[in-house]
Amino acid sequence: MQNNSKPRFFISSLFALCLFITTGALHAQELKYTDGNNSWNPSLLGNHRAVVQFTGSGTVAKTTIDWRRRDENPEMKQIIVQDAKTGKDILNVKPENINRESGTIFFEPVSGKGTYYVYYLPYIDEGPNVYYPKGVYVKAKNTADAAWLSTVKTDLKTNCNVSEIQSINAFNSFYPMEVIATATETQNLIAQNKGKAFLVFPEDRMNSIRMQKDLPKRWIDKGVQNTFTDTALKGEYLAFQLGVYALQDLSNVKITFSDLKNKEGKTISAKNISCINTDGIKYDGSVFSNSVNVPKGRIQAMWCGIDVPESTTAGDYLGEVLVSSGGATQAVSLHLVVNEDVTKNGGIDHPEKMTRLKWLNSTMAQENTVIAPYTPLEVKETEISLLGRKVLLNKNGLPTQIQTFFTPEMTSIGTKANNILVAPAQFHLVDNAGKEINNWKNTSFKFTKKEAGTVAWESTNTDTAVEMQVNGTLEFDGFLSYTVKITALEDVTFNDINFQMPLQPTSAKYLMGLGQKGGERPESLKWKWDVANKNQDGAWIGNVNSGLQFSLRDEKYSRPLNTNFYLQKPLILPASWGNENKGGIDIVPSGKTVLVNAYSGNRTMKKGDVLYYNFNLLITPFHAINTDFQWDSRFYHRYNNLDTIAKTGATIVNIHHATPINPYINYPFIEHEKMKNYIDEAHSKGLKVKIYNTIRELSNKSYEIHALRSLGHEIFTPGKGGGFNWLQEHIGEDYIAAWFVPEIKDAAIVNSGMNRWHNYYVEGMNWLVQNVGIDGVYLDDVAFDRVTMKRVKRVLTKDGHPGIIDLHSANQYNKSDGFNNSANLYMEHFPYLNKLWFGEYFDYEKNQPDFFLTEVSGIPFGLMGEMLQDGGNAWRGMIYGMTNRMPWSENADPRPIWKVWNDFGIKGSEMVGYWSENCPVRTTNAKVLATVYKKKGAALISIASWADEDVKVKLNIDWKKLGIDPAKAKITIPEVKNFQSAQQFSVNSELSVAKGKGFLLIVNQ
Repeated sequence: MQNNSKPRFFISSLFALCLFITTGALHAQELKYTDGNNSWNPSLLGNHRAVVQFTGSGTVAKTTIDWRRRDENPEMKQIIVQDAKTGKDILNVKPENINRESGTIFFEPVSGKGTYYVYYLPYIDEGPNVYYPKGVYVKAKNTADAAWLSTVKTDLKTNCNVSEIQSINAFNSFYPMEVIATATETQNLIAQNKGKAFLVFPEDRMNSIRMQKDLPKRWIDKGVQNTFTDTALKGEYLAFQLGVYALQDLSNVKITFSDLKNKEGKTISAKNISCINTDGIKYDGSVFSNSVNVPKGRIQAMWCGIDVPESTTAGDYLGEVLVSSGGATQAVSLHLVVNEDVTKNGGIDHPEKMTRLKWLNSTMAQENTVIAPYTPLEVKETEISLLGRKVLLNKNGLPTQIQTFFTPEMTSIGTKANNILVAPAQFHLVDNAGKEINNWKNTSFKFTKKEAGTVAWESTNTDTAVEMQVNGTLEFDGFLSYTVKITALEDVTFNDINFQMPLQPTSAKYLMGLGQKGGERPESLKWKWDVANKNQDGAWIGNVNSGLQFSLRDEKYSRPLNTNFYLQKPLILPASWGNENKGGIDIVPSGKTVLVNAYSGNRTMKKGDVLYYNFNLLITPFHAINTDFQWDSRFYHRYNNLDTIAKTGATIVNIHHATPINPYINYPFIEHEKMKNYIDEAHSKGLKVKIYNTIRELSNKSYEIHALRSLGHEIFTPGKGGGFNWLQEHIGEDYIAAWFVPEIKDAAIVNSGMNRWHNYYVEGMNWLVQNVGIDGVYLDDVAFDRVTMKRVKRVLTKDGHPGIIDLHSANQYNKSDGFNNSANLYMEHFPYLNKLWFGEYFDYEKNQPDFFLTEVSGIPFGLMGEMLQDGGNAWRGMIYGMTNRMPWSENADPRPIWKVWNDFGIKGSEMVGYWSENCPVRTTNAKVLATVYKKKGAALISIASWADEDVKVKLNIDWKKLGIDPAKAKITIPEVKNFQSAQQFSVNSELSVAKGKGFLLIVNQ
């Protein structure tokens, strides 16, 4: 879901600093590169032009422009010439000898001597909508008339001067790192360095290396350098680049560093210097090591950083960096001048200096400490207890029982156990003769970790033909992860290897996933793998207060792209479970159980072969629902004047991207001072502020975008390129274009799966909490896993900050998204969310109550939610404690219902939903449901209809459960704007309920 408001455009301080300078000192007639100050319409003319001065006479002007373009096939693109005096296009134009290095253009100088503009990259947008543009460059065509063309003489002497190259603004400039060297310059350089495997061009942090196929002219002018000099403050992270130009194919390029020493023998250790392209820390805290290969003729930017300790003595430090590949090496001397001043926060407050590249290797909040409201894990023999749940283990390492203790209302944790399993979960290995291997010998079972946040164990089980090693991990939130390694001890053929979970029918009432919308579980389900088209590897099956999500994983599992990008990077078919599409999942009645049977089909294993049958379980619910948070937290989902917001009764402001204080998608750092001022004012008025910031796509305005591109496909996923013209002109190729905001020309590209950008993301969240004061984050779909989510929750809630997280998703049950269910897709994040907002394309009119309950409300998982599409259905929403969110839906306003909440005093009441056997109110029609919010001496009754027509119902009230004396009870139907008219009502009266609507009734005594 994206914001449709129209924010003003704010140019960052970095872009202002990047205004172009002249390079006339290098060559006698060096072109100037200047800023056009947005003085023409790029949608008609493109982003680039040459400024030409016609000094001749006659009807034909001739100019040759040394434009040094990085784009391919310029001869196929249209040239537009304009008269600067009139601003009109000149039709009589003849391009000649157009190539990437230069082009000659003849044109008719209709105003005589003076200034003319030559535009050379005009484009048109052929995108499906403004948010997904498709920039297409105008094809070259002849606009000149034959009579004028006959007067053009190719041997005409040049009669124009090219005074400068302009871009529409600084951000669109090619200067200096995208102004290409000519073929001759490049060949001369290669000839001068004959015999070398590669060249190294040191480059400072303010001039990101952008091109892979062309040398920048800047390097030709500077020549090959063997020394790099820069200045740093004490405590600063100083980034720099080594541009490796391959003169032959290079494999496994390595960067090694010496200590840096000054004259007095003081050192900056080599341990403080690293290259992010080759070494670091993965998002999950494990070691990152990457092999960099560079094909002949290509350029690879190697981004390095010196982490200068605050205790460093000021002065000059000398050292060496060695670049090597195979037997070839090249040394570059490092000269670092350390100033006396000490920088703040390692310089990270100035990301335009690339200081935050250090964040890519952060381990912040990585330790798996328990996060509120969860409690430490407790182990007693083979029984593990956690908040509201319990896992009992078999000696084979698999669950023998899983229990929950949540009450049916989901408002508290009780003492009665809800058993999920009827019998232990088991793997079954059936040989070719149909005989099951059942002579397992458990050779060991032991706990390998007993910590407050994590308990881990391992078990080894052997038979004559196979060994099954089970490694399990349970975390404090109910995430149960299994690695099951099956090794053939001899050649063996299996008819099937399957995993079975016999479930209690009472804990298998609902199902969501495996191609099924959330709702009541079908009698029988038979599912087969189809990863190319369907983002499905498991399901949630359960009841409101007890359930399991299971997912089957390959040992090389890579998180697929989500939302409408799934088909471009789908799931990996597990070699074990999928077994060349022989595998599948059946969920069927079996005696007094509901059997989940994940099978993989027949296969042969040779002695020593290994298969990994990995799977994850999430034990739901995660915690009881927090109804008071629901009543207190009233979201205003739009940037607006804070006094205006406060008057609505809202308590939390969500600031989307494409707003003045958060303009660029998933990069909320550029206007952070304005954001802080806004948040400070909000806090003074009693409001909290959350911002849009997630991982799925990244703005082209991010300072580090070219450095991230140097990491290959680690941060950005491969793709066909295209999209908004800036991406085509400056990123080039091999990316997927994502969301675009036309008002501010914010063009994003799609992130890949799990990578070190998540480390940066966690650090960025921490910085925003500590320095800007955000109260939480609004997530618009999620492209990271639970490891990152836990880390984010830790930094958001550190030092007593509220750390509120709400998740929005459009309904992903469609072809582009792989027919997934949003709740099933994001369930691993639910333990750390405060609220759901599902979302566009969720149908609140046609779907049944079980769909609302499982896919929208969040209640079976310990959450509550809100509605969006078409304003939601206010009557049905109140059955689940939901309203819509203001002021997003123009045709729906939650304030009348908020007023009912206030007038009744809903805070502190007990919500008893229709799904609970303890609900004290039922209607005489099974399709007209009632949920009760009760407190001492009063109750608010919500009634909503799913009947196919208008109906009349009576209320069946259990007064004892309601806690009200019927003799003293008074029932009123209050006036609620756009919801219901005030009516007289008595307990025995019939209530006329319109189709798809309902009532709110208040009972007092």
